[in-house]
Amino acid sequence: MLLSDLQQALWGSGLIIRGGFHATAEDGIPIDDGPVCTVVLVGNVGEALWRAFSRSPEYSAGEAQSDPLDAWTTRILTAAADNLGVRVVFPFQGPPYYPFQRWAQRADTVFPSPIGPLVHPKFGLWHAYRGALLAAERIELPRREASASPCDTCADQSCLSTCPVSAFSAQGYDVPQCVSHLKTAEGGPCVDLGCAARRACPVGGDYQYVPDQATFHQLHFMRNNGQLNDPEAGH
Repeated sequence: MLLSDLQQALWGSGLIIRGGFHATAEDGIPIDDGPVCTVVLVGNVGEALWRAFSRSPEYSAGEAQSDPLDAWTTRILTAAADNLGVRVVFPFQGPPYYPFQRWAQRADTVFPSPIGPLVHPKFGLWHAYRGALLAAERIELPRREASASPCDTCADQSCLSTCPVSAFSAQGYDVPQCVSHLKTAEGGPCVDLGCAARRACPVGGDYQYVPDQATFHQLHFMRNNGQLNDPEAGH
């Protein structure tokens, strides 16, 4: 199997291959259903996923299901995995949850950002990981390009100072403070356009989520009172 076979199986979904790695015993890969040699992460960048998801029956069903994006992701990736003869796991499965952020740093050129989500040198904070395909065979993977975190040379660190209620600090992310702000009239811009701190990042502006996409994630975050294992939660 080739990596291009996996990408072809995702055609039209807005989901893309976000890198991969050859599994080791330290990676925490589930092997109860058989050995795993190659892990390939699947995710999204920018608004491409939104264009596909917002036309789906899961999106149309809205609050009739607890999380339409998770339901859509499960349907799309399960069908792709079945067609390819591989397994699939998701970041929203749990508890316990799979270590997707750790896997992402093994598979992709991403780094922890000051506000939490992983930052990519090209896409900035406008990306996410939606699932992982687990293959028993060894799939040839491209060599990762060496790169440093864009945060290392960001003198302003404006992501830490832009939040209107200072929800981000050296002590971490104050989720209750963020949620309380989003529920007020003053929190409207953060709901309509997405997290102000995330938008302040100077990297990846061309991939910024469109307003409807940003609002979808923020409303989902608010409905769950900020207690989500969601790659988009709050940000």
